[in-house]
Amino acid sequence: MNTNTLSRTKELNIASQEAFDAHLASRVDLPQWWLDLKKEHWQRFQELPPPHRKDENWRFASLGGLDLDGYSFSETRPEESTADSFVDQSDQIRNRSGRIVFANDHLIRNDAIASELAELGVIWMPIEQAVREHGDLLRRHFMAQPIKLGSEKFSALHGAFCSAGTFLHVPKGVEIEAPLVASHWTASDGVAVFPHTLLIADEQSKVTLVDYFSAQNSSARNYICGVNDLYAGPGAKVTYISAQDWGRQSLAFHLNSTQAFKDAFITSLNVNTGGRQARTESHSQVMGEGAHTEMQSLTVATGKQEFDQRTLQTHFKGHSVSDLLYKNALFDDSRTIFSGLIKVEEDAQQTDAYQTNRNLLLSTSAEANALPGLEILANDVKCSHGATSGQIDDNQLYYLKARGISDKVAKELLVFGFFEDVLGKLKNEEIAENLRTVIREHVSRIP
Repeated sequence: MNTNTLSRTKELNIASQEAFDAHLASRVDLPQWWLDLKKEHWQRFQELPPPHRKDENWRFASLGGLDLDGYSFSETRPEESTADSFVDQSDQIRNRSGRIVFANDHLIRNDAIASELAELGVIWMPIEQAVREHGDLLRRHFMAQPIKLGSEKFSALHGAFCSAGTFLHVPKGVEIEAPLVASHWTASDGVAVFPHTLLIADEQSKVTLVDYFSAQNSSARNYICGVNDLYAGPGAKVTYISAQDWGRQSLAFHLNSTQAFKDAFITSLNVNTGGRQARTESHSQVMGEGAHTEMQSLTVATGKQEFDQRTLQTHFKGHSVSDLLYKNALFDDSRTIFSGLIKVEEDAQQTDAYQTNRNLLLSTSAEANALPGLEILANDVKCSHGATSGQIDDNQLYYLKARGISDKVAKELLVFGFFEDVLGKLKNEEIAENLRTVIREHVSRIP
């Protein structure tokens, strides 16, 4: 980190009052309700205690790495040549309905949706534009879903500083075939970013949204706190995919919430490869009968990385399904933590809920912790949970090596096979192949 960055960090540490005051001062042109909401979140951040060892939501987590000192905002937009480079690299999905690109929380590209979608009432725009143009709708839904899995303090900091992100509203009956894509980049060391995604799919609509989270420098040290809120109205079909590849020295939080109403279908898939310490919290809420939610995650952990995964599946209404599958491939001295709970309320009869965590250990020093759980208040349900951890199959490894394949490549192939039952179910082959490439490139860098 250079001297100028150190100086900026010292003056505007992201957790300081000075930083928040400067953030508000730079946005005085935004509606007052938005600024007041930021003040509420900032006050809540100051009041909430940091995570502590006795908190069950932080069991097994490394609390020593949560210090927010040394992170600050990048107050200037990246230079044009740098911005153009990020735009070029944000072309992962060619067949798309729209694209928005951010770097260091600055908007650097906004590809508008097709005119025919706009005429149907589809809204796709940066979050601060939506604050100005669709304040009533945004105000009703922005961070309205409760954070219950331990990162309430970090969520409040997100609410205080959020300025970059996407707002998507799909009106009743509108089906968007090609995905919408957002890319978030960190472009310098020591920068804090707060990406946000808000998706509202009205009754009988259909949409796919893909978020990419990346670092210009793979060894960068950044602080990230991202939040996404997904709403699927009656009969809506929503697919949400995120691919996270932050710098290897970064501290990252991704807090995900979904609400599925009557007969809605939500599929979410998170692919994780980056960060020194990365925590995801995912809360799936079944709000109506006949709803179906799928929660999937694929993680490749290497070196001394720690991936902390906390999930909650809450069924408020019955005749519904939630299905969770989290897969982790662990190399070197990495570690993962999975803590999941299925909660079925008393009125949610005839619920089907499943929770599975599978860990593939490719090193004798890798560590996988699993804490699945059930809390069932209804008496007519089908619920199950399970977790498995195991070393790589020696017979499979021997079979591949006997055919002239090196040990390293053989392990890569087994990891791809381990993940393929998830990737192979994606209906958009371009997205599936791109995610395979993300995983392949990351695994190939492992010594």
